[in-house]
Amino acid sequence: MVIITAQDYMLIFGAIVGASNMGLFDDIEKKFKTEQPKKTTAKKKSPADLATDKGEPYVNIIKMDVNPENIADGAFELEWNDLFVARLIKAGYQMKPNDKDADIVDRWFQTVCRNVVMETWEQEQAMNPGMKTNKRDLGGGKSEIS
Repeated sequence: MVIITAQDYMLIFGAIVGASNMGLFDDIEKKFKTEQPKKTTAKKKSPADLATDKGEPYVNIIKMDVNPENIADGAFELEWNDLFVARLIKAGYQMKPNDKDADIVDRWFQTVCRNVVMETWEQEQAMNPGMKTNKRDLGGGKSEIS
């Protein structure tokens, strides 16, 4: 008993009929071929998206620039989600109903930076108790220190 595969049959029949008819077999083969499903690559979610999916507030510093001519001059670029802004609004960082999210986050970040400076100053005062400083209340929770 001889077993002939479909491919062998097509080769034999193609040799008999002639190469000019092979296009017919190509068409038949294409009809019976199953298409492989296309692989789709899922877009990787950002940390902000992942936090949002979990129902968590998110903020992160994604970029920091420093002026090379004056290293005391720089800027931060922040990334946040809506849940973080909602927490800031609840904490009182929204001053006007039409404040943009960026303004609300900026107020919060300025407060954080101010607190870092004040903590550093207080530590210096504790370490150098003989150092004389003058503090003048400017009102609105602000002070001038010299």
